[in-house]
Amino acid sequence: MLACTHIKGARRKRILTGAAGGVAMLVFASPALAGSAPSTVAGRYALADWYMSAKMKALVSDANMRARFTTDGSSVIYRKGPAGQRQVERLDLKSGQSTVLISEAALAEQVSHVIGHPVPGEALDLSDAAFDGTSGALTFTAVDRKWQLERGGKLTALPMSADVPAPEGSMSPNGRFRVVARNYNLVAIDVASGREVPLTTDGTREQPYGRGIAMLPDILKQGTEEPTMPVSVRWSPDGTKIMTWRLDTRGVQRLTMTQENVQGSLYPRSFSYIYPLAGAKVLPRADRLVIDVAAALKDGAAHVVPVQVPTEQILYPADLDMGWNPDGSGRVQWTQRGYGKLVVYHVDPANGAAREVAVEAVKPIVTVTSSMIMPTPQLHGELDISERSGWAQLYLVRPDKPTGGTALTTGQWEVTSVDRVSDDGRTILLSGVGREKDRNPYWMQFYRLATGNKAPVLLTPEPLDHEVTVSDNGEWFIDVMSSPTAPPRTVVRSTRDGKILAELGKADVSALMATGFTPPEPFKGVAADGKTPLYGMIYRPANFDPHKRYPVIDNVYTGPTTTDVPTTWAMANMMSVESVAQLGAIVVQIDGMGTSRRGQAFRLPAYQNLGEVGLDDHIGMIRQMAQACGCMDLDRVGVYGGSAGGYDAARFILRRPDFFKVSVASSGNHDLRLDKAWWPEVSMGLATDAQWEANSNMSVARNLKGHLLLIHGDIDDNVPVTESFHLANALLKAGRNVDMVILPNTTHAVYQPFFWRKFRDYFTQYLIGDMPPAQPLELDSAAASDDK
Repeated sequence: MLACTHIKGARRKRILTGAAGGVAMLVFASPALAGSAPSTVAGRYALADWYMSAKMKALVSDANMRARFTTDGSSVIYRKGPAGQRQVERLDLKSGQSTVLISEAALAEQVSHVIGHPVPGEALDLSDAAFDGTSGALTFTAVDRKWQLERGGKLTALPMSADVPAPEGSMSPNGRFRVVARNYNLVAIDVASGREVPLTTDGTREQPYGRGIAMLPDILKQGTEEPTMPVSVRWSPDGTKIMTWRLDTRGVQRLTMTQENVQGSLYPRSFSYIYPLAGAKVLPRADRLVIDVAAALKDGAAHVVPVQVPTEQILYPADLDMGWNPDGSGRVQWTQRGYGKLVVYHVDPANGAAREVAVEAVKPIVTVTSSMIMPTPQLHGELDISERSGWAQLYLVRPDKPTGGTALTTGQWEVTSVDRVSDDGRTILLSGVGREKDRNPYWMQFYRLATGNKAPVLLTPEPLDHEVTVSDNGEWFIDVMSSPTAPPRTVVRSTRDGKILAELGKADVSALMATGFTPPEPFKGVAADGKTPLYGMIYRPANFDPHKRYPVIDNVYTGPTTTDVPTTWAMANMMSVESVAQLGAIVVQIDGMGTSRRGQAFRLPAYQNLGEVGLDDHIGMIRQMAQACGCMDLDRVGVYGGSAGGYDAARFILRRPDFFKVSVASSGNHDLRLDKAWWPEVSMGLATDAQWEANSNMSVARNLKGHLLLIHGDIDDNVPVTESFHLANALLKAGRNVDMVILPNTTHAVYQPFFWRKFRDYFTQYLIGDMPPAQPLELDSAAASDDK
């Protein structure tokens, strides 16, 4: 049941009065001190800024300890302590004892001295860390350099392989051969002698070998439609052969992008580029091939072996799924357009013959975000996360029966990932949701499964969400457990039985709570069908007054490929949605039917129905929230979202204009036919023209009654800016108002100071009913980033 009281003013005052000096100083930095919400719009904007800033996050210690295993498997390196006082510590996995290596501040000071400019301690990643038990030295990578921290705290910069220019092309695993791309063809080079042999000779711009589709960021960075790209080949384990592919873009309609503000130039520049679109009749295509490089260099000529797998239509500009098995055969995963099926083939490199070893074909569609096929030579087959039972369960598929499989798990819950398979194949470590009935069905859990036993052993017994990292040797895992209302606790556990070896730390949020912070509140209701349980989250302004009525803003993302409601403490409490509430509104997040992690039947309402799914579930849940608490004003309901959430935000106000009065839609894919093919097709399949049109926001533009703001980056590298221009044009043709902001030199991530200023102004004026400040306000630089 929804509560509306939380921390009352008198209790909060006692917390502030009794706070220690250090906490009082932190509280003084916060605009939310006085036990009541800011009385002016400028004050609310300042509070919204603070909720996005490092100042607010600094009030919480040990929420993100950045714990990671060393590459040698001996230790865990982590950070501990409040901001400004954090220590870098090491846990010895053998003894279970922790020691301090150096303070984060001292480490940052030494690194800054070497590289010649200041580097904040929290920016030091300490990746690829390894500990030498004999010398006590820790080596790691940070700020693109290799470092060694000696026992006693002395830091030395080590030579990096990156300091030596990498050789052109792709080097064989044995170092004997190199393959480079030249003039759309591939050339083999004998490293010892430098001798070269062409591997292909008939490549063209539209049909290159070993070259993928150039991504827009690379085009912009290099200033050419044909940027330099890594050669796309996969070497056989013995380093003698390559598997590669030939791209075919003949007949593919290109997109055109114009960058209006080019640094150092008065003139704009335009580029034409390939981007596979869902509405395209002709997509880029690719055929795989095998070449024996060793034989080509020996004989002076290459023999290209076509792989006898169907031509693949490319749904996203990424390399094809291809590689090698330990036995020297090739492995190819092929995806059918519209996601009717996925097929894994094994390939004979001598003649290109291919045989099906695993087939995934679930009706009406294979949802690839809930499915996965992975090679598992330990088990002489492929592990397949499949929805064939209606729930994403784990199967072992062997080559003798590629369309079958043995169920390794069963039940009405979802396997979300296979985290490790033991070398002997007897044990599988996996993650999943929804199996444990004593907890939220979206909370991630971790299991140990003995092959042959369909009952996995729960290794995370606490009824919380568990973010897990497994050690390379599979013996240990780091477990960050939390929930939206329970701050994180970080431990190291055994993968054998889940026993805790050591507790690294518990988050301390007391200083944050002392500022008047109002925690988010989980909410459980039912869908528009009146029976299906749904989950949501409610955010209130700091110093929330339960006697007031607040406008409501729905932060929406109905995308069936994922979920929106946060499951961890950090996701719920440290993201921008808290900032939005400080405008003086109640913000909600809802996972309606059509979203993921609740089984195929729960998600299928989204199939070929992205324009309608979730609409009435959101409205119904908001009404239930308002009924449980009289603090919501349902005459003032707004909505916002980005990317597919931008599509939703516009769709909500256009399809339910009497309920949603104000909308801010950023980077929206308003006509799914103009989006990269994989994302719409994973839900729409091979839709008809009429179905695409029915799901287009342009088709309902005439319905607009309230206020809709479109925001888009002019060089969006994910959802082309033309999407928002098309919707603006449809609104104009329908005689509706158009509010639109195009952000210069901005990609898909539009979250920057001006975005937030315009966003706040729009909701403040049209939903909250106040006048935005006349003069621009300084926005904290931290607000230039966001969680979505």
